[in-house]
Amino acid sequence: QVQLVESGGGLVQLGGSLRLSCAASGSIFSINAMGWYRQVPGKQRELVAHITSGSSTNFADSVKGRFTISKDNAKNTVYLQMNSLKPEDTAVYYCNVAVTAVDGYEYYYWGQGTQVTVSS
Repeated sequence: QVQLVESGGGLVQLGGSLRLSCAASGSIFSINAMGWYRQVPGKQRELVAHITSGSSTNFADSVKGRFTISKDNAKNTVYLQMNSLKPEDTAVYYCNVAVTAVDGYEYYYWGQGTQVTVSS
């Protein structure tokens, strides 16, 4: 099994910053991709940012220029740096990790979510 530990959520004022972290551990042969999603009540979960093993990145249009995704391969950790936060960024943020396990098969895992609240 793979375990994901998320941290860094909280309450900030409009224009503030937060840094989310997600660390993966367990029976991992390699990590293929890591990403961040967010969800608010009554809406679909949406992709915020994504990074591949080769460090290619993608961002939702709504966060381009404000958010940065990065990873530390030695720590199996992905980060989401969120700057210039807006009230519409308020959501539960979920880490997602796609791995090749030691059995040779591909799996993906979700973190339990961390609340980000931006006040106006």
